[in-house]
Amino acid sequence: MAACQHHTLTSSNAKNLGFVDALQKDYHGSCLQKMGYTSRFSKSYRQHKSVQMTLVEERPVVSRTSLRPPPLKVLAYELVQGALVRWSEVMDRSAREPPTAVLLHGILGSRRNWSTFAKRLAQEFPTWQFLLVDLRCHGDSSLIHKLGPHTVASAARDVLRLVGQLRLTPRVLIGHSFGGKVALSMVDQAAKPLARPVQLWVLDATPGTVRAGGNGEDHPAELIEALAEMPNEVPSRRFVINALTKKGFSPGVAQWMTTNLRPLEGAASPAFSWTFNLQGISDMYQSYEETNLWHIVENVPQGVHCNFLRAERSLHRWAHEDVQRIHAAETIAAREGAGVEMHVLEDAGHWVHADNPDGLFKTLTKSFLGY
Repeated sequence: MAACQHHTLTSSNAKNLGFVDALQKDYHGSCLQKMGYTSRFSKSYRQHKSVQMTLVEERPVVSRTSLRPPPLKVLAYELVQGALVRWSEVMDRSAREPPTAVLLHGILGSRRNWSTFAKRLAQEFPTWQFLLVDLRCHGDSSLIHKLGPHTVASAARDVLRLVGQLRLTPRVLIGHSFGGKVALSMVDQAAKPLARPVQLWVLDATPGTVRAGGNGEDHPAELIEALAEMPNEVPSRRFVINALTKKGFSPGVAQWMTTNLRPLEGAASPAFSWTFNLQGISDMYQSYEETNLWHIVENVPQGVHCNFLRAERSLHRWAHEDVQRIHAAETIAAREGAGVEMHVLEDAGHWVHADNPDGLFKTLTKSFLGY
């Protein structure tokens, strides 16, 4: 199965995958030739590479954004690399792969949500690289995936295909909210046992029932509904902020939604368009509410350490029975030599990487030690 061909990755054909094996044809060789590249190092890439090398000399962290996506690209992504990483997407695959962490955003987010935090991780752990993606229907990936089904499982398959094309075997998976279930689904669909030990972090999300909103917080389904009532093109970011706050959404969430706007080129007057596929996102959120992945937690695959992080001020998202069920899974996993662990992030609401980035950084640190 060539990595440049369209295919569907399921639990059955992912046997022996280990995140990578089934997808390790020479994507950056044969596929780039088929896409019209005359050389592995095209002129545009050489120019991009020289810029990145300058960045290495000037600062300890490299942020390497993917080239303009070819027609068969899986997802839009960015690699944030520590100063000691000497690896790129198109280099000789005989080079030693650096330890890699994948960071997944929540619903209506984008890879930019993790950018600052990933750069901080790369500065602290200079041998690591951090893969940030726009999930399907979000950000730049909204230009790639037009057809459904748009679900938690399909979003997870996208990320599995991407790391397969890049020939990476992630050591750490970090997913916030919706992204947490995507990370769980990746583990569910990948080979068991995995090729290497994996630290899985599910940030302020449970494996089953979704309890969003309440206590004055914004509800994603209501936000999606409000966005659907807006025009496809808006005159300014302030227009969006005013429209959402008038509907009762917090100023912080309204401001955050403006990160999903891009300037509209060629317009007679300043205008912005949305960077997402809102109908697809609506389908994904429905799937998020319906998807149940408790079986992963209560029967942890060999090689996986499953960490749940509950935000202290996000109590309504965590029913007492959910907390008890995870603690019970901790006990069972410990007896069987597997790993399930519950953490609490103090002084943080649902937006853990914005509310308490220092506390989150300290909590995650243990996953990057020893490499």
